[in-house]
Amino acid sequence: HVSSKGEQKPFQRVIDVSSGDPHRAGMQPLSFARQVGLAVCLYPKLLKESSFPVDVRQRAEKLLGACNGGSVGSYSASSCGIPQIQKSVAEFITRRDGGVASDPEDIIFSSGSQRTLKLVLHLLSSGQGPTQTGVLTPLPCPHTLPMLLDEVGVKLVPYRLLEERGWTLELEELHRALKAARRHCEPRAIYISNPGNPTGHVQDLKTIEEVIRFAASKRLVLLVEEVYQDSVFGQDKKFLSYKKVLFEMGASYSERVEMVSFHSISAGTMGECGLRGGYMEVINMDLLVKNFLTSMQGPCSLPVLPQLALEIMVNPPSPGDASYEVFTQVRRTLQNILKYIFLRVCTFLNGVPGMSCQQAMGGVFIYPCLHLPAEIIQERSGLRADVLYCKKFLEEEGVCLGPGSENGHDDENYHIRLCISAPAAVLEDVLKRLRSFHLRIQDRHH
Repeated sequence: HVSSKGEQKPFQRVIDVSSGDPHRAGMQPLSFARQVGLAVCLYPKLLKESSFPVDVRQRAEKLLGACNGGSVGSYSASSCGIPQIQKSVAEFITRRDGGVASDPEDIIFSSGSQRTLKLVLHLLSSGQGPTQTGVLTPLPCPHTLPMLLDEVGVKLVPYRLLEERGWTLELEELHRALKAARRHCEPRAIYISNPGNPTGHVQDLKTIEEVIRFAASKRLVLLVEEVYQDSVFGQDKKFLSYKKVLFEMGASYSERVEMVSFHSISAGTMGECGLRGGYMEVINMDLLVKNFLTSMQGPCSLPVLPQLALEIMVNPPSPGDASYEVFTQVRRTLQNILKYIFLRVCTFLNGVPGMSCQQAMGGVFIYPCLHLPAEIIQERSGLRADVLYCKKFLEEEGVCLGPGSENGHDDENYHIRLCISAPAAVLEDVLKRLRSFHLRIQDRHH
């Protein structure tokens, strides 16, 4: 293959498994979401098309009825979102949490979870030097987060997850991080990613309770990213929302701890990254603060199509619906494939000399540790060893991985980030190339 610069390359195309974009990696979208949101709602004449299942047409008709003028081309009803879809999201959260009530007024839509998080961080941001807002942030963290914190003028306060214990969060580390930070900034919030991005760790009840107690005692706002909540594959593991646990801990916590949880259509089995839709649920937020948070988006500024996709995500076909059997089978097959791939990739990488990998339990990323020769670490290229490793892998094998330094990792251990939300054949190809490349790197420097 010849590159755009005329260079000969030993591969036909570049495979990007550095980010959680399943469709770019070759995964197919869920047909029900596309039929409703991007076909019938965009072109309502298809409501009369009998080739579409009846529940697809019924859902599209219902969603169009929620839009101003019965059209996706109209402005959104309010700066929070379409009220009927806010209600659907609140009902989903209530079902998910076993009856813990969710108020539609607490649901705020935006163009993706990063946008919603940015709004909250911007609201928290203030001060300079010792008074600058700080946010306790796990390391490793989502690769988009360090840049986002810097953009809004908030200081990243690192607390380290323990790799040797499967990337667990330890209470002692939170206390250490908070104490160390108070000399440099004013910590006002703690950020949580569960299931972990990029670690794949799924927090248990004990951990969540400890974090909530910590946030309450230190008067910290809880910012909880739960975008991979439908992607838990570890044996005997299940997703517990922070809100469910919070409200099971009694009124002294459920009425006092300020919390914002984030979800998105980009993540998990939905995987609609390009539609840019997300929501946050704000809990125990002062009404004036919540209103200001809503007003920050501006009047009638929310795109409609992402809201329709959100409604489909939280309200999929039900038993008895025409699309239920096919939809459920496709989603179950996808989840089983991802469960197998998680185990397969971790086992494979642990069998590569000079690599080690904690078993992921959820999410879409694998985050192995590289044990690199001293020569590549000391190579005078001006790049960190993990960045150099990913750069050479891209140049030699045509595969784009994410260096761990993008995830905030800056210690002596080096990591790479690999998204497993891709067709099995693509991942097998990537693993084969990665093993071959890693062994060549080892041989070159011995």
